[in-house]
Amino acid sequence: MNVFETVESEVRSYCRSWPVVFDRATGSWLYREDGTPYLDFFAGAGALNYGHNNPVLKQALIDYIQRDGVTHALDMQTVAKRDFLETFTDVVMKPRGLDYKIMFPGPAGANAVEAALKLARKVTGRESIINFTNAFHGMTLGALSVTGNSMKRGGAGIPLVHATPMPYDNYLDGKVEDFLWFERLLEDSGSGLNEPAAVIVETVQGEGGINVARDEWLRGLADLCKRHDMLLIVDDVQMGCGRTGPFFSFESAGITPDIVCLSKSIGGYGMPLALTLLRPDLDIWEPGEHNGTFRGINPAFVASTEALRTYWTDDKLEKSTLAKGEQVGRVMDNLVESMPGTPMLSKGRGLARGLGFETGELASKVCRAAFERGLLMETSGPEGEVAKVMPPLTVTDDELADGLDRLVAAVHEVCS
Repeated sequence: MNVFETVESEVRSYCRSWPVVFDRATGSWLYREDGTPYLDFFAGAGALNYGHNNPVLKQALIDYIQRDGVTHALDMQTVAKRDFLETFTDVVMKPRGLDYKIMFPGPAGANAVEAALKLARKVTGRESIINFTNAFHGMTLGALSVTGNSMKRGGAGIPLVHATPMPYDNYLDGKVEDFLWFERLLEDSGSGLNEPAAVIVETVQGEGGINVARDEWLRGLADLCKRHDMLLIVDDVQMGCGRTGPFFSFESAGITPDIVCLSKSIGGYGMPLALTLLRPDLDIWEPGEHNGTFRGINPAFVASTEALRTYWTDDKLEKSTLAKGEQVGRVMDNLVESMPGTPMLSKGRGLARGLGFETGELASKVCRAAFERGLLMETSGPEGEVAKVMPPLTVTDDELADGLDRLVAAVHEVCS
């Protein structure tokens, strides 16, 4: 371990919770270099919805590399990009009645968010963005400006401006009418609120603590945006690609965002890829006005295309994810009810679930006890008070039951 501690930056984080050296991975499992297996309920923070080294995606990548397919191409036209664009249009957008232009802003979720914010300001001629309490949108300066976590914001080193936070769903415990404060500020010429270009929202706040927005709240937000001529940006970086069941997490609400940000599992194999989807009339970019070296990583196009063809031409994965999510929810609900002396909260939707504790210390101890039982989990929330459960969507029924047993045992050990 010395080389990691002596050479790598102090900024490293996940490896501090899991102080072992991993060597191999397959499906829902990671293996230490000595062969010790760990069941993965982390899934690359949502970047591995189809599991580690998925054999179908792996074979598509091997075939592409072996035939000397283009790897790096900036935004040049390639066969791999054409296949992806056609497949994404036919498999994802057309069946859902969506009409978006597809922008490749760079390799990561923060790139998708930065492009969305920049475009919203360019289209509207306004500077202000509305974000929400406990939001997380990335670590670059624009994305940090619409992020809520004070520790992450503090890393910017400069004031983060031109963004105004509003209460997320249930932030005030249901005691105040939805959007009362927000709409009052919009309508009051003396409020001091700069006219917003856009609102950016996560339908489920992953890093913010597995906070789920109700469908009716999302519909109310979409209506508010239309009435006040604000663009609606949905950040689906972590919750998209089936994490909550449907391909897009906003589908159950029946809304159509103006701009959608995708990354993480859109790369299929854990490959870096990000998309910013935008209404065609918003596509007013000048050529090269937003660019970058890694906007077209062709192996990611190959893996993504194969993932779409394999998992999204029918509803099997969606139904499986919803059923498995209900199973996780039942186990968590039963755990909460069985331990009345330990205040806990069962949270989440689909296979984005969490157990909320009174303190971050307690949640960390639970995740540590889970790790000692061969289960990888992370914490989330403003104080790290939520133990987060996000296995690959391809996790088997037996693996899911096994992991939940390990989680229950960890909670009992820590909280009894």
